[in-house]
Amino acid sequence: MRVVVIGATGHVGGYLIPRLVAAKHEVIAISRGQHAPYRNHPAWHEVTRVGADRDAEDAAGTFAGRVADLHPDVVIDMVCFTPESAQQLVDGLRNRIQLLLHCGTIWVHGPAVEVPVTEDALRRPFGEYGVGKAAIEELLLREARSSGMRSVVLHPGHISGPGWPVISPVGNLDLDVWTRLATGQTVTLPNFGLETLHHVHPDDVAQAFELALRRQNVAVGESFHVVSDRAITLRGFAESVAGWFGRDADLRFVPFEEFRRLTKQEDAEATWEHISRSSNASNDKARRLLGYVPRYTSLQAVAEAVQWLNRNGELDLGSNELAI
Repeated sequence: MRVVVIGATGHVGGYLIPRLVAAKHEVIAISRGQHAPYRNHPAWHEVTRVGADRDAEDAAGTFAGRVADLHPDVVIDMVCFTPESAQQLVDGLRNRIQLLLHCGTIWVHGPAVEVPVTEDALRRPFGEYGVGKAAIEELLLREARSSGMRSVVLHPGHISGPGWPVISPVGNLDLDVWTRLATGQTVTLPNFGLETLHHVHPDDVAQAFELALRRQNVAVGESFHVVSDRAITLRGFAESVAGWFGRDADLRFVPFEEFRRLTKQEDAEATWEHISRSSNASNDKARRLLGYVPRYTSLQAVAEAVQWLNRNGELDLGSNELAI
C-alpha cells in the first residue's frame, strides 16, 4: 500500500518507517524540514521525503489537499493536536483513502477512578493537550462508526527511547535526577512517591501502528492504549534506577507545594502535569484485538534512553556503569 506518514521524523517515526518499508509498503514521509530522523536506518533511502509546514498550511486551508494529492491508501498522522486540524484532514481525505491512523495520548483520560484505566473508562481530560486529543478521538471514532472516514486512534504513554531526554522518577525532564541517583545523592520526590508514570518504547508504539494497519477489520472505529505492561510509581522508579548502579536510593519526601518551591518552575510544572494524571493504562485491548506484545518494560525503555544520554555526553554519571 501507499502510506503517507505525517510527522515521520519524530520519536516513533524512526522505528515506524523501517517497519513499513520492511512490510513492502510504498512510504512517503512528511515532516516540517529535511532534518535527520531521531533514529537513522537504511530504510530511509527507500522513502520519499516531503517538506510541509502543517500549521501554516492548515491556516491557509491547503494541508489536507496537499496530503490528498499524494494519492495515499493510508495516512498515519503522528502530529495532529487540535480538532480543527483533524477535521480539515478528514474533510480533505474522506472517500479518498482506505484508512486514517491517528496518534493520540493516554492523557485523554485525566485522573482515573479504577486502574489500570481502560479505553472505555469515563473520560475526564484536562489541559489543552489532553482535551484537544480527546476531542480529536471523539471526532475520528464518530466518523468511523457512521460510515465516514475509516479511522483508528492509538494512545501511547510516555514515549521513552534513545535520542532524547525522557520522563524521570520525579516526573520531569531534569537530567540531574539521573546523575544524583547514579552517584548516591539525595533525590527529593513529591508527596509519598506513589503517583504513577506509564512509559512505552517507541518501537512498541511503531509495532502497534503496524498491527492496526494490518488488522483493519478489528481496528477501525476503535482506540487502543499503547503502553508497557505495567506503570511504575515514582518511588519504585527511583529505587530501580539507583539499583542499576548498585546503590540504594537516598530519597526525601516532601508535600508537592514544598517540592514546587525547591524545583525550577518549568520542571515543577512538568512534574505536576504528570503526577496529577498518574497515568496507569491497560494494554489488554491492544493485546487481544491487535496482537500487540510490548518488547520493553517501562524500566527497559528508560534504561535504553539513559544509556544513550550517557554515551552521547548529555549525562554525567561519573565512573558509574549502568548495569541492568
